[in-house]
Amino acid sequence: MEVINMKNSSSSSTIAPSIPVFVVLAALAMMACNKAEPEQASGQGEESGSEIKMVLISAGHFMMGSERDIDTKPVAKVSVDAFYMDATEVTQEIYEKIIEENPSRILGRKDPVEQVTWLDAIKFCNARSKSEGLEVCYDMETRTCNFEANGYRLPTEAEWEYACRAGEEGNYYFGSDPSKLKANGWFKGNSRNRHHAVGMKAPNAFGLYDMSGNVQEWCNDWYGVRHYRDRPESNPRGPDAGEKKVLRGGCWNKTAESCSNWIRDNDYPGFDDACIPLSHIGFRCVRKATAHP
Repeated sequence: MEVINMKNSSSSSTIAPSIPVFVVLAALAMMACNKAEPEQASGQGEESGSEIKMVLISAGHFMMGSERDIDTKPVAKVSVDAFYMDATEVTQEIYEKIIEENPSRILGRKDPVEQVTWLDAIKFCNARSKSEGLEVCYDMETRTCNFEANGYRLPTEAEWEYACRAGEEGNYYFGSDPSKLKANGWFKGNSRNRHHAVGMKAPNAFGLYDMSGNVQEWCNDWYGVRHYRDRPESNPRGPDAGEKKVLRGGCWNKTAESCSNWIRDNDYPGFDDACIPLSHIGFRCVRKATAHP
């Protein structure tokens, strides 16, 4: 299975014509034998059994939050363990392949699946795990997550922001200039009132696409303002209970500011009002880094 280093995918090299061909071939063979394992760097990806490319996010720490909103402050240092994350939002094609239905309001096979509840998302995670012979993370009766299982789950809020920032401390993973959002995400200023096929905009430094636009993404955490202020430094996972689940990321009907990497949103895990179209909500999955996709 080929492993791709997404951080270095744009680099190029030239070979002087005077170097013998056999020397070049030998050098390439040595490079192939000695390439790094996925755990050694962020931004590497490989195909999972369900045909979704996942990116390894190495363990690290970052300054989480913003002083601009009451529910995103104070800014505090947070560390997370390594994990795999889907390079793109789950598409309608993949969702239908695993769940055998497509709840989306705006259809497009390569577009993100939308109008999915938090409950729909964790059902998909379990079904995806079972399809690959992995241990499921969610107990559907209690709706609790087993973080030690090797299957798929939704990211914690801290994992999501860490992955989105990809080392950037500004408002976006490409800095703080909102004029650059058009090249990096789908939002109100360029979406033409709909989501679009995943992976069409520039990725962040980790090789993750659409983290600042297209559709909002469910996180595993219950939403809580006080708990955010009192979060532990290492692997925070949100309150034990609540009324609403966290949503992260911008989306096609939001302003540029609402696509900032620290913006928090929330909704009921089962959608209380079925009459309101929610074609701006989707998700992506994560897995333990100790279990290779």
